Amino acid sequence: MSLLDVRHLTTRFHTRNGIVHAVEDVSFQVEPGQTLGIVGESGCGKSVTCYSLLGLIPTPPGRIHSGEAWFDGVDLLKLSAKELRAIRGKRIGMIFQDPMTSLNPYMSVKDQLIEPLLIHQKISNKKAVSQAITALEEVGIQDAEKRIHSFPHEFSGGMRQRVMIAMAMITRPQLLICDEPTTALDVTVQKQVLDLIREQQTKLGTAVILITHDLSVVSEVCDRIHVMYAGQIVESADKQALFRRPAHAYTRSLLKAIPATHSKNEVLFSIPGLPPNLTDEMQGCSFRMRNTLGNAAACKTTGKVGMIEVETGHWAQDCPGCLCK
Repeated sequence: MSLLDVRHLTTRFHTRNGIVHAVEDVSFQVEPGQTLGIVGESGCGKSVTCYSLLGLIPTPPGRIHSGEAWFDGVDLLKLSAKELRAIRGKRIGMIFQDPMTSLNPYMSVKDQLIEPLLIHQKISNKKAVSQAITALEEVGIQDAEKRIHSFPHEFSGGMRQRVMIAMAMITRPQLLICDEPTTALDVTVQKQVLDLIREQQTKLGTAVILITHDLSVVSEVCDRIHVMYAGQIVESADKQALFRRPAHAYTRSLLKAIPATHSKNEVLFSIPGLPPNLTDEMQGCSFRMRNTLGNAAACKTTGKVGMIEVETGHWAQDCPGCLCK
């Protein structure tokens, strides 16, 4: 049985300029202990998908129009705010994209670390501080007894991200959502952060959803990958199948755009144009105007594009102009 089963999630933002179709009919599952990657360009709906599950989208203008999100037998989308708070931060942890803006600059690291323990576990302040120090030590922060009294601005970017990991894992959640956890970090620190997440995951058996635009990151740590474009999943497969046999033109374009795949002095490949305006309800293939690795003339121009299983466990949008033949 899946730990998380999201079915036909649709989230839209009602703005003065029209309705933004941010997430349209998204479905996926996360198994216990699995690492699931959600990858795509900025604005494709990756973060909004996960924020919707935790009740973190601003309402208004955001609104979940339809769908279900079953977590350990409970539909997250049907819970009251109070019921959701009992799960969020305890059974589901989240590492946000920018630790400098996610951490409260007016609160010490100690106060921010012990807050979920005091709320969810109802333990004494002394015991919570002891657990917080241990959590900092587990994520590799030296002299934790002293550093725990510091404020976020007194830490480097990599150290702040370690604090965020400690905060997200301190209640031993069943599911950890990582929203671009390595953004703005140099390559060495990126690897340290990813290794740290994997280490904590192995120790606790936590399932992980990793949101990123970096295919090299998902190739390192993920078991299964969903590729999102214009608010929809356009391809879903395990890591080996996706990198060896990408089926959709958008996935092939993302892979071709990786700098490491180019020869010396070769012009870097880029996807032309811009993603579609999501205030317009999508008709047909959303990628047809940028499709240079398939047959754009054969792309669907009307109706909804469904998913087709191109091989066992490997799904892609059923657009004749985008599918690899």
